[in-house]
Amino acid sequence: MSALVLVVEDEEDLASTLEFNLKREGHATRVAGTGEAALRAAGEDPVPDVILLDLMLPDASGTEICRKLKQEARTRHVPIIMLTAKGEEIDRVIGLEVGADDYVVKPFSVRELMLRVRAVLRRTQSSEPAALPQGERRFADLRVDPDAHRVWVGAFEVTLTALEFKLLTTLLDRKGRVQSREQLLEEVWQMPSELTTRTVDTHVKRLRQKLGHAGDYIETVRGVGYRFLDRPREGT
Repeated sequence: MSALVLVVEDEEDLASTLEFNLKREGHATRVAGTGEAALRAAGEDPVPDVILLDLMLPDASGTEICRKLKQEARTRHVPIIMLTAKGEEIDRVIGLEVGADDYVVKPFSVRELMLRVRAVLRRTQSSEPAALPQGERRFADLRVDPDAHRVWVGAFEVTLTALEFKLLTTLLDRKGRVQSREQLLEEVWQMPSELTTRTVDTHVKRLRQKLGHAGDYIETVRGVGYRFLDRPREGT
């Protein structure tokens, strides 16, 4: 599955390494070393299929560039994988909050990054119409419309990223059944389960925050993974 990948990285050696490995995977590449150059490169024809975005750029923060890309009509649907030397949870959450689809903490395995690129492309380029469940889902005051890609809690609509939406529908459709982190990594992220990552935990935390009190419908099963309630609790 070939694609156009925009690499936004100011470290020339790392940018060259990424470009080499992406081309070896059969992808075309563009490289930008600053935030300003990244915005220009992202807006050129054709629009990139995926963007690898360094968090620390010489003229801007990666989070600000990510926010701007998600605000532009031409680039708002392009998946972004954040490359960051910051491993603290708050940095990951902020990256996801501004629209990043995934993050990789430096130093990272190039092989793992290539797998993440492949997984993102499978999710975005899949032509199978059954990739999302059909028909509206309701649980207590949570309402999910897969066809329209919309979610409501009570009367208020909640905006979710594509990954958060897929994570929610996967858990909801399997309510009452525990889903391990390995299962979710393979089925939602479409990544090998042997890759150790806190990506699942970070996305679940962010999903719960966005859902407000409805986030309590997703339970943590200690040492295993997550489970959507099988029935609403009294008073919900």
